[in-house]
Amino acid sequence: MFALTRSTIRVAIAGATAGLAAVALCLTASAGASAAPLATGGEAPSCVAYASGWRYTFVTNDCGSTQDVTVTYLDGTTVPCRSVAPGGTATFPGYGTGGNAVTGVALCTTSSP
Repeated sequence: MFALTRSTIRVAIAGATAGLAAVALCLTASAGASAAPLATGGEAPSCVAYASGWRYTFVTNDCGSTQDVTVTYLDGTTVPCRSVAPGGTATFPGYGTGGNAVTGVALCTTSSP
């Protein structure tokens, strides 16, 4: 019997959502400052996991409640804060071809329009 592991699920999500991720990134870019992180609340809980590649970083919420998260990068790049429902996944930029490592996932506060 085929056993589903976290890494198997992440690979499946990455393959299935590559096109949707590009659309999501475009929509996020057009959302403007309203989606920018307002404040950080420290490191995300251990029930929030991420898988980073050169192009995309997928953040999965395995917690029982919605988490507002952002990805942190070695060079301090900031990306918008996203609300991720339980069992949901959010897509962020990856580390890129310049080697800008993803260092983790942080809690943040999303603004209300």
